[in-house]
Amino acid sequence: MTERAFTPALGRLAPTRFYDPVIALMRERLWRALTAMHAAPRPEDVIVDVGCGTGSLALLLQRIEPRARIVGVDPDPDMLARARRKSVPGDAAPQWELGMGDALPQLLGTGSASTVVSSLVLHQCPLATKRAVLASMSAVLRPGGRLVIADYGRQRTALMRLAFRTVQLADGREDTQPQADGVLPELIREAGFREVREAEVVPTISGSVSVYTARRG
Repeated sequence: MTERAFTPALGRLAPTRFYDPVIALMRERLWRALTAMHAAPRPEDVIVDVGCGTGSLALLLQRIEPRARIVGVDPDPDMLARARRKSVPGDAAPQWELGMGDALPQLLGTGSASTVVSSLVLHQCPLATKRAVLASMSAVLRPGGRLVIADYGRQRTALMRLAFRTVQLADGREDTQPQADGVLPELIREAGFREVREAEVVPTISGSVSVYTARRG
C-alpha cells in the first residue's frame, strides 16, 4: 500500500464529495456511536483514526473527550481538507495527518498510541494490505492498547448478502468477499491482538457493519 495506490472512499459508486450524504444512509450515527463507546476516550489518551476520511469519527471522539489527543490519518488530501472544514473554530480539534494505514509507526512513532480506531477501510483493501494495515496498527499501539474497528463483517443472512452487493459493486468482489466470509477476527489475531471479539452487529442497507474490539498483546 503506497501513497499512489488507495481505493477512494466510495470506490466506483460516487465521487468523494458525496461521501457524507451516502454514509449517512447506512445507519452511520449508530455504528459510529458504538465505535466511540468501545473506544471510550480518556483525557490522557492518544487515539489514532486510521483512514479517517472526512473526520466524522475523529471529531466525535474529540467532542466526547476534548483533552484527548486525536489523530486522523488518511491518504486522500481531499478527504482531509473536508475533515478540517468540519472542525468548529475555537473547539479542541483533531490533528490531521496525510499518510497510509500501513505506515503508522513511521508517521507517528512505534508504541505512541493508546487506542487505534478505524471505520469502513479494511473492506476496500486487498488481503495482503489488510494484514499490513493491521500489523501497522499493532506496531503503533502501546502494549495493552485498544483496537476498535467498524467495518463490514460476516454477512450472515440472505438479505444482508444481497444488500452487500452494493459494496461489492463499488469496491470489487476480490477485496470485499473475505470480509463477507468473516475473515477479520482471524486477521486481527494474526496481527498479534488478543481478546478479539465482534462486539456489535448493525444491519444496514448495504450489509451488516460489525464493531470489532481487541487488545494489543
